[in-house]
Amino acid sequence: MKKIRTRFAPSPTGYLHIGGARTALFNWLFTRHQGGKFILRIEDTDQVRSTEESTRAILDAMTWLGLNWDEGPYFQAERVGLHREMVQKLIKEGRAYYCICTPEELEEKRKKALAAGKKPKYDGTCREKNLQKTAGSVVRFRGAQTGVTVVEDLIKGNISFNNEELDDLIIERADGYPTYNFAVVVDDALMNITHVIRGDDHVNNTPRQILLYQALGFEVPKFAHVPMILGADKTRLSKRHGATSVMAYKEMGYLPEALVNYLVRLGWAHGDQEIFSLKELVEVFSLEAVGKSPAVFNPEKLLWLNAHYIRETEQEKLYEAMKDFWPVAAEKADTGFMKKVIVDLQPRAKTLVELAASAGFYFAEKVEYEKEAAQNFLQPSIAGYLKEIAVKLSGTPNFSRKGIEDFLTSFAQEKEIKLKVIAQPLRVALTGKTVSPGIDEVMVTLGKERVVQRLQDACAYINSQ
Repeated sequence: MKKIRTRFAPSPTGYLHIGGARTALFNWLFTRHQGGKFILRIEDTDQVRSTEESTRAILDAMTWLGLNWDEGPYFQAERVGLHREMVQKLIKEGRAYYCICTPEELEEKRKKALAAGKKPKYDGTCREKNLQKTAGSVVRFRGAQTGVTVVEDLIKGNISFNNEELDDLIIERADGYPTYNFAVVVDDALMNITHVIRGDDHVNNTPRQILLYQALGFEVPKFAHVPMILGADKTRLSKRHGATSVMAYKEMGYLPEALVNYLVRLGWAHGDQEIFSLKELVEVFSLEAVGKSPAVFNPEKLLWLNAHYIRETEQEKLYEAMKDFWPVAAEKADTGFMKKVIVDLQPRAKTLVELAASAGFYFAEKVEYEKEAAQNFLQPSIAGYLKEIAVKLSGTPNFSRKGIEDFLTSFAQEKEIKLKVIAQPLRVALTGKTVSPGIDEVMVTLGKERVVQRLQDACAYINSQ
């Protein structure tokens, strides 16, 4: 059996789009499931729009998602010599020809066709002229004018195209660079790609590419076209629907595991299962389970998944992921303390940004009280309780969650008050907020010294009002 070889071939003209990332993921999973090779190729023949910055952004996004490649990255622009050789081969065999029609002439032909209610296509003006290369000339493929080309799509099923509707496409531009349709065929063939898995915006390119494979004497690969991703308004996913860049989600505090899990479920299913590890996905992924209809991007569902992965991620791994998100005040904190903070906040955070934002009070030298929280809970009637708690806590030997819980319960009983009378004032005194992790969790993480100091500071604040 022939070894499976797939590729992901982005153009370095911008960031890695969510749609492109899903295509890469489907290729990667299919290949890993089949025990094949996954190739990364950068299609940078558009020298005007291609940038090194975009290339780096794509590689960084692939790496962050965990989509490692077995070969590459290859750069299409470095293979232009091979493309030109193949162009000349077709010219010599009479399967391609030079065309000198100007852009203005082609535009006029297009307008006339539209006016006549016909589909615009090249009319073959230069087809039989046997022209030689001149300044400004392009090379066109002499396509079939009769018959049918059938695309055997592994997702969509068989799709038939009448060859008479496929015009003689340009395969080499006037600047000597190959066009997309030609370069991709040559590169896929010479790299022995067995399966081309890509977005369904390429469906109409496929019959033209099949004819090129056949003209060049190459074996035609299997094709699978993945339906596009739509926004909530059922239009193609774009910036108006929110972030579409993979690395934007990294910057917003999403975990790569969450994004991978979400992307694979956009148009693919395995029963009713929602949560998958990468290992599980490799074991069960198949193209047969990819749907034929477009998938709708749901930011809320992604956020839910991210919260799940934050809760389930090992502390050490989450600590590493958090390094770019901590508030400035955390710079002086030791690793052990920061890991304790993570444990406190991990069950409640939906993103790493949110986790970092809610962690500020842990690292503050002086607690900043929310105005309403201070007004409601840091009142003169509570100052005596806070002062006494600070004194007694400083001598408490058991500063554990259970020890603190027992201490506060006993204190409330001694004072003949309900626990809630001191619970919120304690929370505000220690965090500045009315919402936080459990007060016993916060106190243990802060440590006895910080807790006592903050209670004393709260008493001073109350007395100053």
